[in-house]
Amino acid sequence: MTEDIFALMEWIKEKGCTHVAMECTGVYWKPICNLLEIENIEIPVVNAQHIKIVPDRKTDVKDAEWIADLLRHGLLNGRYIPDRDQRELRELVRYRKSLIGQWAREVNRTQKVLEGCNIKLSSVATDITGVSAKAMLKVIIDGADDTAVVARLAKGRMKNKQKEPEKALAGLIGEHQKKLLLTQIEHIEFIDQKIKELGQEIEERRRPFDEELALLQTIPGVARRTAEEIGA
Repeated sequence: MTEDIFALMEWIKEKGCTHVAMECTGVYWKPICNLLEIENIEIPVVNAQHIKIVPDRKTDVKDAEWIADLLRHGLLNGRYIPDRDQRELRELVRYRKSLIGQWAREVNRTQKVLEGCNIKLSSVATDITGVSAKAMLKVIIDGADDTAVVARLAKGRMKNKQKEPEKALAGLIGEHQKKLLLTQIEHIEFIDQKIKELGQEIEERRRPFDEELALLQTIPGVARRTAEEIGA
């Protein structure tokens, strides 16, 4: 608990400790590291594989004594821990990446439902989440069954395909499929909005690293978003 971590910090300060070593176990080191770094205490966070104790009865106390002994003899190499600003940027970028994965999976589910209805929208639309495709899907969900009328909602390149959208939209859609499609479209739009909001926050926080990101983008095939992920 946070109260216990504060008590630990006070105890370390009372003892005059300038270095504290800990195992890198999952995410459990983060709250301790966040507090101790404020006090300018050096905190090597080490891989548990590098500090294996000799075979014996294992206890937390013995582990702590062993790590302290290794630290006193300068035998620990802490892993690289970015500063707080970079850690926060990393969390934002990684979460955005997770949301993009969720978005892609939801689009695939939508495509699966459309195939079940024999609606071949992906054959005439480059992106079934595009403006034209979503407009058509929403009127179909609302009950429109005249494919010629629905096809008139096509814009851009799709509009130039003449009868193709009309044929692609002729399917057999049930009420449960309409419910599924509506839920999926709303979910896609929600995730899309959250990705944009995170993108704005990342844009603000990445400005100190603009020079590094610009260098990364000189690598063939590395666009801005990929550069942000590499940089984070």
